[in-house]
Amino acid sequence: MSEKIIGIMGAIPEEINGVVSLLSNKKEHKLGKRTYYTGEINNQKVVVVFSRIGKVAAATTVSTLILEFKITELIFTGVAGAIHSSLKIGDIVLGESLIQHDMNAHPLFPAYEIPLLNKAYFNSDNERIDLATSTILEMLEQQNLYDVITEEDLKKFNIHSPQLHVGLIGSGDLFFSTNSQKEKLQEKLPELLCVEMEGAAVAQVCYEFGIPYIIIRTISDEADDKSTVDFNSFIEKISNVYSIEIIKNIIK
Repeated sequence: MSEKIIGIMGAIPEEINGVVSLLSNKKEHKLGKRTYYTGEINNQKVVVVFSRIGKVAAATTVSTLILEFKITELIFTGVAGAIHSSLKIGDIVLGESLIQHDMNAHPLFPAYEIPLLNKAYFNSDNERIDLATSTILEMLEQQNLYDVITEEDLKKFNIHSPQLHVGLIGSGDLFFSTNSQKEKLQEKLPELLCVEMEGAAVAQVCYEFGIPYIIIRTISDEADDKSTVDFNSFIEKISNVYSIEIIKNIIK
């Protein structure tokens, strides 16, 4: 039986810098224009890396984690834009399933289906979804985030009672910054909770290699005309802290 090694990914440095700071026995490994950090969190071996933005960058990075660092499971953490009306800034989304919303080889293949895989939806591992769900709900119920994020920052982003949502996440090489983009996607995929640019690509690679994964996203914007407002500030002040708290509580 192989040793348990958890890969932890984010798309940009600000999404994983806090997680890197949790590592004991930290070592740096340079490979393919990436820096991979190995070490332990709560005595569990992990490898932490930021992939850069987009599906190709994410797929390349997770492939390296699997083939070179021999990870046995993956956690991806970062931000997303809300699509479903029930989501608010500061909410957390767990990807129960993931789809590449910009994949369309029709009429050769059905819309969204990955050619030759016969799959459009990639489902996360139920056991890990249950673990992440219970961990995050406990954090939210105990209001742990209020202990590590200032009241001023929470007010700045109008975060009052963040909620957990579990469902469908859409990924594509497209940043949503207009209401019309959002409305068109809602019409096509009404069950979609949020959009980002890496998760479904990571899910596809993990599926092909038989690696269980969970994709955890913090809602940073509403994927509309205001989606670029204070984006970097949100990542630094809010989502980075979310990632630290969620991961150190999942890995116990």
